[in-house]
Amino acid sequence: MHWVVFFDGECAFCSRSIRLLARLDRLDHIRLSPLQGPFATEKGLGRYASEADGSMVVFRESDGVVFTHSSGVLEMAMALGFPWNLFAIFSLVPKSIRDGIYKWIAGNRYRWFGKADACQLPTEDVVRRLV
Repeated sequence: MHWVVFFDGECAFCSRSIRLLARLDRLDHIRLSPLQGPFATEKGLGRYASEADGSMVVFRESDGVVFTHSSGVLEMAMALGFPWNLFAIFSLVPKSIRDGIYKWIAGNRYRWFGKADACQLPTEDVVRRLV
């Protein structure tokens, strides 16, 4: 099974996060694509790119289910397998609280981490996963 993680290609925090995600994906289940790219447009997911509301979308290819906000983070943890899938315990926290925290971080990500003025050269792990 594969997941595609769509991320904000203009966000420095997001760029760092996907490089980390590529290193952690030892099962090779995750593919990566910028929300501003043609694949996201083709899948109808470009509309999720929002500075104020979040920027990451997880698309499970096996059944076409889309996960956003904190649910996307939890789905990514599941895709990574053990020990990351233990984060599924946070699904017991009400979604409104999880999403509130997610949106707070997302709403401040440019202020805290900046906006990418130029494309950072991706690592080999990231290049291999790009779709």
